[in-house]
Amino acid sequence: MLTGKVVVVTGASGGVGRAVVRMLGEKGAKVALIARGETGLATAATEVGAAGGTATVYAADVSDHRAVDAAADAIESELGPIDVWINVAFSSVFAPFTEIDPAEYERTTAVSYLGYVWGTRAALLRMRTRNRGVIVQAGSALAYRGIPLQSAYCGAKHAMKGFTESVRTELMNERSDVKITMVQLPAVNTPQFDWVLSRLRRHPQPVPPIFQPEVAAQAIVYAAEHPARREYWVGGSTAATIIGERLAPGLIDRYLGRTGVKSQQTDEKRPSGVANLWEPADQDRDYGAHGSFDDRSKERSAQVWMSQHRNLIAAGVGGAAAAAMAVLFARR
Repeated sequence: MLTGKVVVVTGASGGVGRAVVRMLGEKGAKVALIARGETGLATAATEVGAAGGTATVYAADVSDHRAVDAAADAIESELGPIDVWINVAFSSVFAPFTEIDPAEYERTTAVSYLGYVWGTRAALLRMRTRNRGVIVQAGSALAYRGIPLQSAYCGAKHAMKGFTESVRTELMNERSDVKITMVQLPAVNTPQFDWVLSRLRRHPQPVPPIFQPEVAAQAIVYAAEHPARREYWVGGSTAATIIGERLAPGLIDRYLGRTGVKSQQTDEKRPSGVANLWEPADQDRDYGAHGSFDDRSKERSAQVWMSQHRNLIAAGVGGAAAAAMAVLFARR
């Protein structure tokens, strides 16, 4: 469905965005890669081409609405009308709230929240006139539940969720055929934990269960092809977070207050000293899609599989199969 389509991906040089553009290449899309790190972008573009797609690089900082809009103009001029816009780019700070400088907090918000706003705005200004197009927001379980040491990131994801819901209802009011959807991600094994600014004593780590970036990418690309649902979930931890927050928020607060700080730090090593908050970490070095937790990361997700087969499950044909797949994926 994406063959020959013009698909924009922000945060395309590393992590989940990197896995997304490779998958889009396999589908034969014309991929526009937006990020800051030129080395990461160049290698990502090569991978898209090797996978079977075409890639064009647009170096831009998503926190700058003028740069995002200029990139969108260039993309439409060089590649054609934008069919899909996927927002993935983010940065953050691992630290207790009071240890984050105001400028760092503003910068995190500008990238991880306003970057989504400016990307969505650039896409909508062009899609609404044609009355077609898809916008996909890479969200997080932390859009529903804040955790310690990540107040800036959690705040941005909460804001992104509210913003997206507001825009969706405006499009519905207009009876627009432009679709906007969210994919709420669990902990993912990306370079985030090697290059996000950290003031922790130990190296930051994702809270298990951890999934490989290709799992997230599979869900994001599927959402781009099937945007009718308001949101998709990846990983059982995401669904559990959402349900748990609705049923017992006070209990979760106490649990995270007791365990959340230690569970986000490794025992083996200190922070890397790399930080991509102000400058790209992959300007001169390519980090790829994966982080340093391959040995602990799952390569399958029952939620993704069930999203892709929900018609079969709804018909009652695949109920037993869905249960079996859920057990299988939980072991991987």
